[in-house]
Amino acid sequence: MEKYYITTAIAYASAKPHIGNTYEIVLADAIARYKRLKGFDVYFQTGTDEHGEKIEQKALAAHQEPQEYVDNVSQEIKRIWDLMNTSYDKFVRTTDKTHKEVVGRLFEKLYNQGDIYLDRYEGWYCTPCESFWTETQLVDGKCPDCGREVTKRSEEAYFFKLSKYQDRLIQYIEDHPDFIQPESRKNEMINNFLKPGLQDLCVSRTTFDWGIRVPFDDKHIVYVWIDALSNYITNIGYDVDGGDENFKKWWPADLQLVGKDIIRFHTIYWPILLMALDIPLPKKVFGHPWLLMNNDKMSKSKGNILYADELVDLFGVDAVRYYLLHEIPFASDGTISYELIMERINSDLANVLGNLVNRTISMANKYFGGSISNKKISEEVDQPYLQLLNSLEERVENKMARLEIGLALDEIFDTLRASNKYIDDTMPWALAKNEAELDRLETVLYNLLEGIRVCSIFLEPYLPDTAKEIQRQLGLSERTMQYVSTNSYQVTEPTPLFMRIDIPKKLAEILDNKE
Repeated sequence: MEKYYITTAIAYASAKPHIGNTYEIVLADAIARYKRLKGFDVYFQTGTDEHGEKIEQKALAAHQEPQEYVDNVSQEIKRIWDLMNTSYDKFVRTTDKTHKEVVGRLFEKLYNQGDIYLDRYEGWYCTPCESFWTETQLVDGKCPDCGREVTKRSEEAYFFKLSKYQDRLIQYIEDHPDFIQPESRKNEMINNFLKPGLQDLCVSRTTFDWGIRVPFDDKHIVYVWIDALSNYITNIGYDVDGGDENFKKWWPADLQLVGKDIIRFHTIYWPILLMALDIPLPKKVFGHPWLLMNNDKMSKSKGNILYADELVDLFGVDAVRYYLLHEIPFASDGTISYELIMERINSDLANVLGNLVNRTISMANKYFGGSISNKKISEEVDQPYLQLLNSLEERVENKMARLEIGLALDEIFDTLRASNKYIDDTMPWALAKNEAELDRLETVLYNLLEGIRVCSIFLEPYLPDTAKEIQRQLGLSERTMQYVSTNSYQVTEPTPLFMRIDIPKKLAEILDNKE
């Protein structure tokens, strides 16, 4: 069985994740579930990044020890990931004993081989981003990444020789055109960062205590770039002597999903770290777009944050998953609002999917007591529909191979729309009026149930609970992803999958509850 190792960036354990943070884990989950559906041996890793000055400050403000603080926040992040029905295989924490021990040995190895050296750092520091900047990199005197205030810092620090590996990384990216996706992110990394020349990277700090101590110099804390990034290997069995069988099985990662705001760290710092350790690079790093609220990046200071648990309470897990997966394009930012979610629930989930399943099962019960087999009384209208069903696997695979998740969902929903059109074209209610047409009627309903069955299997990665409920109503046992002419069905009573929402009324309720 072919292996598939997928990671998300580990969430920073400073606060509860908003829906924009949650998008990444849902995206990764859909890909992991899809790969399992296609027969891959999948390992899906996520977790929390728990060290650093920002967390030390937040713990102090909350009158807690840093460990107690990150225990609480990490638990909350895991709760949200679980609420969203994500099927990760391991939830890692950078405060785990094994991770800390391996990071210490890894740092020492890089120092001993001359890739890390001691020097002094002077520059501007952004605490929220945990980034140092030179004077020329600042934008209007503020952090170029987040736009917040920076402070002047001067301290002794260890540095990692990025410059030593710069040309080798440029060559690697040019030789592996799919390594960084989408294309726009790759061009940005090469033209804006690599070709102008890399500065060596500060990889230790002395101005705070919450982190992994440098083993041979305990005044220093291992900085985030080595601590957090190395979680992708420390948690699958890597050690400085080369790693165990588990590591050899899973590495290199097949896909590393990260937000576009941290793609620089994952496509420059991370691959250079791996090169220095003589470890193969991941096969692909995908910098996904952002989810915007009112066309603006979500932040607490702007008061424009939505949380996954709030949305799930209002609309249900699968409706929220569907919106996130369908509405965020492959390479450009998506937007979210209560109105947009409700419009999508009404148009796609209630009208297209829910209506199809409900009326097909209702007709099977009404006309045949729920028991349907294929009487094979075919007409010309059947063939295009059945061909569409049988091409669905290839169409979805083409989109998923390019990580175009929203377009893969479109392929499934286009097939569901075709099923609704097939009902309109064949008019089962008219066939039911003529006893001579009952075998044709049963054939039509059989074809529709097959269409729903096939689509339900393909919906599993994206809407897992909904797919399971459809299959329950169908009494499904067949797992083939193609039309099968020899099945038989004993359907249950239909239960609505999604209810249409009165948008003005629901919006008024939401606003009333917020006041």
